Amino acid sequence: MDSVARGTLVNLATRVLGVALMLAITAIVARIGTEAQGAFALFTSVEGVLLALCSGLGMVLARQVSRSESWPQALAAAVVLAAALLGVLAGLALLALSRWGPPAYHWLWLLALAAPLLLQTPNLQGLWLGAGRMLPMARLSLAPPMLALLLIVTVALLQRVQLAAVLLAWVLAKSVVAAGLLIWLWRNGRLAAPDLAALRGHTGFVATIGITNLVALLNYRVGLFIVERMLGLSATGVYSIAIVVAELLWFVSGSLTQAAYGRIGRPERDAAAALTLRVMQLGIAALIPTAPLLWLAAWLLVPRVLGPAYAGSLLPLALLLPGVLLFGAAGSLSAWFTNQLGRPQVPGQVAMLSLLLNAGLALLLVPRLGSAGAALAASLAYAVSVAVLAWRFAREAGLPLATLWRPSPDLHMDLRSVASLASLASRLGGGGRR
Repeated sequence: MDSVARGTLVNLATRVLGVALMLAITAIVARIGTEAQGAFALFTSVEGVLLALCSGLGMVLARQVSRSESWPQALAAAVVLAAALLGVLAGLALLALSRWGPPAYHWLWLLALAAPLLLQTPNLQGLWLGAGRMLPMARLSLAPPMLALLLIVTVALLQRVQLAAVLLAWVLAKSVVAAGLLIWLWRNGRLAAPDLAALRGHTGFVATIGITNLVALLNYRVGLFIVERMLGLSATGVYSIAIVVAELLWFVSGSLTQAAYGRIGRPERDAAAALTLRVMQLGIAALIPTAPLLWLAAWLLVPRVLGPAYAGSLLPLALLLPGVLLFGAAGSLSAWFTNQLGRPQVPGQVAMLSLLLNAGLALLLVPRLGSAGAALAASLAYAVSVAVLAWRFAREAGLPLATLWRPSPDLHMDLRSVASLASLASRLGGGGRR
């Protein structure tokens, strides 16, 4: 578990720095106005939909590396080609939406032009995910927001920042990083002639993963889209801040799952089930004290940093946090079904259940409670979906359901292991500063 703990700390540090960059960009956009923040939230949400729909390509690479422990040059090249073709098709759809869709989606033409490149980096990260190499993934994750923030700050030094400049910097940064990654892979012999036949053999897996992740993302964002349709772009901007802050909780559980992903996929099924259980319990144990501290930090900082208009995000945030905390358990359970059993349709089915509950409750509650209704709908849907996924995991792993919620004998040791590594990292960082 120590290697998982170290990987978790690398992931957690990456995500903390990533969210710091994202919050800096969000603060700049939020200061432009609540409508600009709403448009930015919709833009990035649509981008997330595109990435989720095509994410199965990256999972094929991760599963291949996890099981063979070798670099699949021909399969990686096939993924590059497939991602480019899918990007072209997606770009045409985005252009149509920007031209004939609601005014809030006007800026999607920028996303459309960059779509073939935007799909490359997230999918190629699967090469390092399957090998459990977190540092290369950290570099690829942090480079785009870092470059985007640099471009935005440069513009701010020259003139008043507008939404158009932020969106252009966002898309340009991701495109540059993707192009640089492709050039590096090619020049270092990491790509061979595309093995399209091998990729076609994974078509069902790719499609299932894509649909599963798309449904999962819509589950996270359906409330935002409903708020925009029912309450307008300004309310969307305020509610998006509650979503951004609440999902910070997933940095802990997501970091754990990502660090353990390769080991969960190894052939020893009983050991993988035990590791999945440990990761799930460790994630929830870490989130329980974090959630109230996160709300307190938001109460102190959000109105002061972003402006008084965003104080309206605090009630939705309070309603979102319990569901988001519980949903932190879903990541490791989904990894078990996807990377161990090769059955991504199981978390996909559960995510669809959650999406339907979320959307139905939001349509019912938003007209009555505003954005607080969207937050309440999401929390209830998350709680139900985690309960169903936990039951299915227990059945497949041959474990009593009560085992999942009863603290394991290893939990205290795992918490101490992560705390020790965090303390060591803190001392090393302090030594570096001195």
